[in-house]
Amino acid sequence: MANERLGEALRLLGIGPEAVRVYRSLLELGPAPLADVGAAAGLAGAELAAAYGELVASGLASAAEAGRDTVAPVPPAAGLEILGRRRAAELDESRITVGGAFDAFRRQRLTGYQDPLVEVVTGDAIGLRMRQAWTSAREQIRQLDSPPYFPLDGATEDALATLARGVTQRVVYSRESLEHPGQLENSIEPCIEAGEQARVLPSVPVKLVIIDDAYALVALSIRETDVYNTMLVVQPCGLLSALVALFEQAWQNALPFHGRSARPAGLLPADRRLLRLLAAGAGDEVIARELGVSRRTLFRRVQVLMARLGATSRFQMALQAQRSGWL
Repeated sequence: MANERLGEALRLLGIGPEAVRVYRSLLELGPAPLADVGAAAGLAGAELAAAYGELVASGLASAAEAGRDTVAPVPPAAGLEILGRRRAAELDESRITVGGAFDAFRRQRLTGYQDPLVEVVTGDAIGLRMRQAWTSAREQIRQLDSPPYFPLDGATEDALATLARGVTQRVVYSRESLEHPGQLENSIEPCIEAGEQARVLPSVPVKLVIIDDAYALVALSIRETDVYNTMLVVQPCGLLSALVALFEQAWQNALPFHGRSARPAGLLPADRRLLRLLAAGAGDEVIARELGVSRRTLFRRVQVLMARLGATSRFQMALQAQRSGWL
C-alpha cells in the first residue's frame, strides 16, 4: 500500500512510470550499481538510462561515488520543490490552453450562430454560479453590494477563503447593506478584518460582482423586488466594460472603511460598528438594533465617542473617526 501511494505521488508530480520503478528500487537497494537497480526494476539499456536520467534531472537521485557506476537516492526536498514548481507551471499553461480553446469556440459560435453574451440564471442555479464565481477568481473581485441577498449558506466562508488565496476583494456597500439585520457583524466586518477593501455609499445603482476581467454577475432584483431570484452572467463585451467603469466610478465616490488600520486602545468592536453605521447614515433604531442596546444606551455611547474625538455633532464625529482610522 505504501508503494502504491508513493507511485501515485510521484506520478502526480510528473514522474514517468519507468522512473517510478527505478526510484522504488533505489530506495530498496541504494547505494548500488545502476545495473543492479535496473535489474530490480526490470529495465536495462536505453530505457534504464532514460528513467535514471529523469530522476537525476528531478533532483531525486545521483551518483553515490565519483567515477563509479554506483547510484543512490538523495534528500528529496530540493527535488520536490523543483517538481512542484514545474507542475504548477504546467497546470497554468494547461489552463491558458483550455481557456484559449474555449475562447476560439465562442468566437466561432458568435460568428456563425450569434451565441448570446448574456446568460440568464434563475432559482437554485444562482447559488451554484455564485460559488463557482468566487472559486474561479484569480486576481480580483469587484462588487457593488446591496439587499436583497440570495439565501446561500457559507457565502461569508467562501469570501474569506478567496481572500486567503490572495485574491484582492474590493466592495462598495450600500447603506441598506449595513442596516440589513446581522449583515454588518456576521459578513461585512469579518471580511474587512481579513483584508477586504470596503467602501460605502448611500445607495448603489445595481447589485454586481465582477470576477477578474472575465465576466460579471448582475442581479435583477435590487429595486424591483425583495427576492433575489434572477441573475445575469455577462461575458466579455461592451456591456462588461461598462459595468467595470460603473464600479470604478462608484469606488471613487464611496467613503472608505478600514479593517487593519491602527486603532486607539479601548475601542470596543461595538463602538467601531456604531461608527460605521453612523458614517453610512443609518438611523438610531437601526443602530440600536444592530448593537442590541436601547436608544438611551446608544445615546450615552454616542456622547462618550463624541467626547473622545472632540466632536460637537454626529457628522463631525463620523468625519473625525474616518480621519483617525477608527472606521
